[in-house]
Amino acid sequence: MNVVREPGWARREISAGIAASLSAGLGLFPLGIAFGLLVAQSDLPLWVGPALSVFGYAGSLELLLVGLMSVGTPLATIALTTLLVNFRHVFYAFSFPIGAVRNPFGRAYSVYALTDEAYAITASHPGTWTAPRLIALQVFLQSYWIGGGLMGLLIGSLLTAPVEGLEFALCALFITLTLDACRTWSEVPSLLLAALSFAVAVVALPEQALFAAMVIFLVLLAIRFVIARKRGGIA
Repeated sequence: MNVVREPGWARREISAGIAASLSAGLGLFPLGIAFGLLVAQSDLPLWVGPALSVFGYAGSLELLLVGLMSVGTPLATIALTTLLVNFRHVFYAFSFPIGAVRNPFGRAYSVYALTDEAYAITASHPGTWTAPRLIALQVFLQSYWIGGGLMGLLIGSLLTAPVEGLEFALCALFITLTLDACRTWSEVPSLLLAALSFAVAVVALPEQALFAAMVIFLVLLAIRFVIARKRGGIA
């Protein structure tokens, strides 16, 4: 059955999606600049920056990939790292409002553009998402990131000396995402599980602490999901 929408409904929904993207966009744009500068200061071709932001759109992973690619990391290692870093998106899908998007092309884009920022925004405003609002949110979030990256590439090409400390941009991004997650009580258990995972990894496998912590965290998240599902709700 077709639902009759009042005039201007789609425009208002798009405007709401754009407005919802602004707060995260204020953080994404400067981080995008840092990403662009990092690419410009590496030994990689400049086209790698926009290529990663389009074909491998995932802010934290892109920052990590620049470092891995710069030192000639084996492809298998890059693939495994990509899987571990982005595997958390599997859990996002359980509560992300993808069901609001009916158009197959729109749905494909929404799945592709499911980032930490998009998930955090939708999770903090549940039950209010329509297809135009969700797609507008994700399109503008990606625009902030790509725009910042292009600005960073431009600035980097004009600088005569490298900017030190850009490697901290990845750490800063995860700190920002952690603070965003703390704003909703439902995410606090995941934060505690992450801290527990790292503590166990540092003690048990100090030489491979990061890798071990990610594996332990994934296992604990899976256990948490199963327990929450048995209790009748997705945590």
